[in-house]
Amino acid sequence: MSDQTTTIVIFGASGDLTRNKLAPALADLYSKGRLGPEVRIVGVSRSDMTADEFRAFFYQGFGQDSEFPPAPEVWNDLADSIHSCYGDVSAPDGLRDLERTLSNIESPGTPANRLYYLALAPFLFAPAVETLGRAGYQVENGCWRRLIVEKPFGVNLETAEELNRVVHSVFAEHQVYRIDHYLGKETVQNLLVFRFANAIFEPIWSRNYIDNIQITVAESVSIAERAPYYDRAGVLRDMFQSHLLQLLAVVAMEPPSTFEADTLRNEKVKVLKAVRRISAHAAPNLAVQGQYDGYLDEPGVPPGSRTATYAALRLDIDNWRWQGVPFYLRSGKALSSKKTEVLIQFRRPPHLIFPQGTSGDITSNTLSICVQPNEGVHLEFQAKTPDSTLHLRPVNLEFHYEDSFGGQEIPDAYQRLLLDALNGDASLFIRSDEIEQSWSIMDPLIEGLSGPSVRLPEIYDPGTEGPFSADDFLARDGRAWVGKCVGD
Repeated sequence: MSDQTTTIVIFGASGDLTRNKLAPALADLYSKGRLGPEVRIVGVSRSDMTADEFRAFFYQGFGQDSEFPPAPEVWNDLADSIHSCYGDVSAPDGLRDLERTLSNIESPGTPANRLYYLALAPFLFAPAVETLGRAGYQVENGCWRRLIVEKPFGVNLETAEELNRVVHSVFAEHQVYRIDHYLGKETVQNLLVFRFANAIFEPIWSRNYIDNIQITVAESVSIAERAPYYDRAGVLRDMFQSHLLQLLAVVAMEPPSTFEADTLRNEKVKVLKAVRRISAHAAPNLAVQGQYDGYLDEPGVPPGSRTATYAALRLDIDNWRWQGVPFYLRSGKALSSKKTEVLIQFRRPPHLIFPQGTSGDITSNTLSICVQPNEGVHLEFQAKTPDSTLHLRPVNLEFHYEDSFGGQEIPDAYQRLLLDALNGDASLFIRSDEIEQSWSIMDPLIEGLSGPSVRLPEIYDPGTEGPFSADDFLARDGRAWVGKCVGD
């Protein structure tokens, strides 16, 4: 960041996203010295939130690696840079108070950089962008202007394309940062390092050696109070279109020529384009759905809702590297634990030289990348047990962040993403064509799994691994789910 004033404007500043994610992330960045004195923070909301109330979000947000409570001089410096004002992005003159606030806190006569964060309900994204455009807030004149848009970015391909049209009518693509917080997770970034900074893995990272890949995003919590959103979205829109497809793209992409935003995202788009599209007619044969017992009793869920809280599906990538390798994706609510894992299952040896009956059932080698929690990597391979007559058993090589980095804090994803946006690095943000490719994959699946003639989602007990049909789903292919990560 330069010495120019940089103003972070958070629209929807009184909401849970600001309180629980943005304020703690910015507070921690400040405590680490990564937000300089030139940074100003303005919270914009339609509530009567005072500046002191907005500052309280930040005071409560200091993390474990910060002084808590912070030293008075540290807190006073940060508090002086935090402001709030009334704003209504859906009203023609809704930014009048914001304009006065910006005039007061930005250096007169000196262009100021601005980062606009839309921490708003999704239906307000387009009106907010149009309002910013009418006010000329996108104009760069000796400074930069950037826009962060939260997920969900549309509810299908048509709405995503329309939202992209509105955004591009005001902001250029290089100014737009579509956020998926999974890409900011330390272990997802480490996936790129793991693949492209270690020569031993890339030669075997293909159909020649890999039998299948399993991506799991499991949540132990129920939908809680999210019924108004979740019952309309369901697990496929909420998790698969964004998080799981992004993980798939990172795992399957070709090596980019440089670690730059466009080259990195070009390779991800190539993968998404190569994902075989599943017709709505074929979708029920390539996916299963479940709903946890008690979902219909959650406040706000309509009687008889068919919304799935669990899904598992198979995707195939039609390119030279991955032809014939199935990618199995699964995610659900109210499961036995919270964990995110990428599991690479390798092919079995083509010929076993060991006598039958001495080696047992030799299992395939697996490589497990634990994204969260207990972040790390586990490689399972065969070894001979000591003092035995050629008896083999699987053993593990393991890397854990906690062990290797001496308990050093793993920062929240929002810290990394906010800092990248301030520095103009879009590598871990989603480009417009990525969004549209993702929706083009998911739309026919969602249509095919939501018709009235489709079987109702299977009921599963909370605290389990999900519906039994998910196991049968892989058994049809002669495979089984393999999980190595220990969840919370």
